[in-house]
Amino acid sequence: MSIFAPTRYSSAFALLSVVGVLTLAACSGADGEQGPAGAAGDPGAAGPAGPTGAAGDPGATGTAGETGATGATGAAGATGA
Repeated sequence: MSIFAPTRYSSAFALLSVVGVLTLAACSGADGEQGPAGAAGDPGAAGPAGPTGAAGDPGATGTAGETGATGATGAAGATGA
């Protein structure tokens, strides 16, 4: 007897195979819901300090002071002996 010869169980096995495949297809679950959003990442470290600014412009030269008043005339010297 060949293993490929039809038996009385072959049609029942085929029917059960079809029913099993259809049952598995019908029982597959729906997709799950999307999870919550992740937390924000940590802020980056502070950047390095910027370069030193250029020197400021020198101020303008001040104006000359006013000329002082003329001093008083000195007293006359003593008469000689």
